[in-house]
Amino acid sequence: MGASEHRLSTAFEHVRERSLHLAEPLGVEDCCAQSMPDASPVKWHLAHTTWFFETFILEPREPGFQPHDPAFRVLFNSYYNGVGAKHPRAQRGLLTRPSLAAVHAYRADVDARLLRLMASAPDDAELAALVELGLQHEQQHQELILTDVKHLLSRNPMYPAYVDSPLPASGPVEPLTWIAFDGGLAEIGHGGDGFAFDNESPRHRQYLAPFALASRLVTNGEYLEFVEAGGYRDPALWLSDGWDLVANGTLAEPLYWVRDGDRLREFTLHGLQALDLARPVTHVSLYEADAYARWRGARLPTEFEWEFAARDAALTCGDLHPRAAGSTGLAQMFGECWQWTASSYAPYPGFVPAAGAIGEYNGKFMVNQYVLRGSSCATPHGHARASYRNFFPAGARWQFTGIRLAR
Repeated sequence: MGASEHRLSTAFEHVRERSLHLAEPLGVEDCCAQSMPDASPVKWHLAHTTWFFETFILEPREPGFQPHDPAFRVLFNSYYNGVGAKHPRAQRGLLTRPSLAAVHAYRADVDARLLRLMASAPDDAELAALVELGLQHEQQHQELILTDVKHLLSRNPMYPAYVDSPLPASGPVEPLTWIAFDGGLAEIGHGGDGFAFDNESPRHRQYLAPFALASRLVTNGEYLEFVEAGGYRDPALWLSDGWDLVANGTLAEPLYWVRDGDRLREFTLHGLQALDLARPVTHVSLYEADAYARWRGARLPTEFEWEFAARDAALTCGDLHPRAAGSTGLAQMFGECWQWTASSYAPYPGFVPAAGAIGEYNGKFMVNQYVLRGSSCATPHGHARASYRNFFPAGARWQFTGIRLAR
């Protein structure tokens, strides 16, 4: 076994094991339920990430390939039309069969077969690239496991915790200051070293006028001021579609804020907690982030401004809930909350999706979405980079989404 193949095999085993570790605090019932169409059961995540390796690597490359279970090709296909039929997304929680134990057996079988395939072709660069893509894909689903479980548990009136460890109170937050950037002609996109998704390329130039970014994320306390000042009652602050959601009662405050008489609490993966005013506000939509920025006399950054500013930022990693800013200068670029930008999710100049079904990974979603930058407290270690382009519809709130101001 060569050194590079050994590193990839070790990474494969580590990522696959971490997915199982994330499910350990959960019961069988927790792993099967689906709280909304945008979220998926943990059992489905564990199976779909396995389906990815089986479908895109084993099926075309393993000698004498036989599917672990032919039915899984439909059950655990997410959105790859080029592969064939899919089980309806909103009905994933109805899949009581296969059992969680059967999904674990599926994972073990595919893992063993893939490791044998990798060992048999240590110099196959195309195989290694596909395995790396599968690992990055699984890391994305590891974050989804945490955010989907959080939404599921929040629907339970007992507000059960995912983990029993306490969430410590924060100290005083650093005052918000403005960090100025001269702008100019900036190189944007993946620089060519290490892994990147196709939507991070081609690297190209963007002209940036001089701008400033807030030194840290907006806090719960600052956002509470917006709520109490009537921010959700002033249509002048809101984009039209966002105001429609306010008017029909969909948007009234961040997703997991819970009012109990005079007490204001927040549901977290640590359970229901008193709202910590120093921690970043999170689980807000693009509409809420934009309205808050207008109220403060600021705006949201473009994705290009954000990337330009983040070139030298530390790739910090969070721990299940966003932490308060603990340093001066440009802080919290990574590891706390994904940060909404004012940029629509669109292809970079010269973007060409990969051939075949694997090309459906990113390109076909480049419409009706906004770009988020950075990473969150649920993002796996080593998965973030300055050029990473996350994307969600403007109304999405169940991810750890926060606000960084610009002007």
